[in-house]
Amino acid sequence: MGKIGISIYPDRSTFEKDKAYLDLANRYGFKRVFTSLLQIKGDKDEVLQKFKQVVRYATDLGMEVMVDISPALFKQLEISYDDLSFFHEMGAYGIRLDLGFTGAEEARMTRNPYGIKIEVNMSTGTNYLDNIISYSPNKENLLGSHNFYPMMYSGLDYDFFVYCSKQYRQHNISTAAFVNSQDATFGPWSTCDGLCSIENHRHLPIATQVKHLVLTGLIDDIIIGTAYASESELKAMSEAYYGAHPVIKVILNNRATGLERKIVLEELHSYRGDRSSYMVRSTITRIIYGREDFPVHDTTDIKRGDILICNEEFGHYNGELQIALKEMKNIGRLNIVGRIHDDELFLLDYLRPWSTFKLEQ
Repeated sequence: MGKIGISIYPDRSTFEKDKAYLDLANRYGFKRVFTSLLQIKGDKDEVLQKFKQVVRYATDLGMEVMVDISPALFKQLEISYDDLSFFHEMGAYGIRLDLGFTGAEEARMTRNPYGIKIEVNMSTGTNYLDNIISYSPNKENLLGSHNFYPMMYSGLDYDFFVYCSKQYRQHNISTAAFVNSQDATFGPWSTCDGLCSIENHRHLPIATQVKHLVLTGLIDDIIIGTAYASESELKAMSEAYYGAHPVIKVILNNRATGLERKIVLEELHSYRGDRSSYMVRSTITRIIYGREDFPVHDTTDIKRGDILICNEEFGHYNGELQIALKEMKNIGRLNIVGRIHDDELFLLDYLRPWSTFKLEQ
């Protein structure tokens, strides 16, 4: 199990606000903190003092602070990639290289005496990681994370996200990606249409974004890019990430019976292994409820995402729950009791045979 995280931007806020946000996130199990120090504007000592104050406070809470930097910052601070004592003294868990070096420098940095983690940009799609690996890094100190994108429509295409992520999975490098808060208002720059890694996540509820990343199996750590997420979002993200089973949102029909509602919402469903391209079958419910009465109702033709329960016309299938993956004719044996919420309909593509899941209203 990886970790969940938040982002803070000390040069755009106050210590008091950052402190309160760190305290709140820590209560919900957030263990990573991302912050950006790509360049220093204004009084260098004053800016650095603000960062150090926040980093130390987060570290005292047991959180791991990753500082986003660029090669230009090394020059501005007059420090060398051969000497990371500056970041050690700051209390940073690691540094993220927004722009990389040649590969040799990254590998050497992973062998620093402080154990500082070196996190590299996963979103390049090049042979960058292979190049670093060729210089024999300490892989224990090498991490990867995707970029986030403040401009609408500029985020990663999903297929490209998968391609890049698999490069890191093949080398067993820990991975991270960013999700977007719908309640937060700012990031490191003046432009901020949200901060997420995958473009299609930008306007989705935060829990849905997290469920998707977890179900891909490609990402270890998930971080909220924008600040400040609301308490309800922090709670929802924590539950989505740490939950024992994937939970998918549904909308039930008013005509669904009490027993049908119980089956949908209270049972742990198991995706039958001999899969069909037309439906997800949770056959355990017919074993439990097969002798109960399921009168016929709502037997119109079926659309993708419809939640179905086999009625009394279906013989020994009586009480089985199904979720439609394609349109189907209904010959009167399947009650349509609800449907998957539109926000999470796409998550059906990520459920796997033999996996378990829950449904919630």
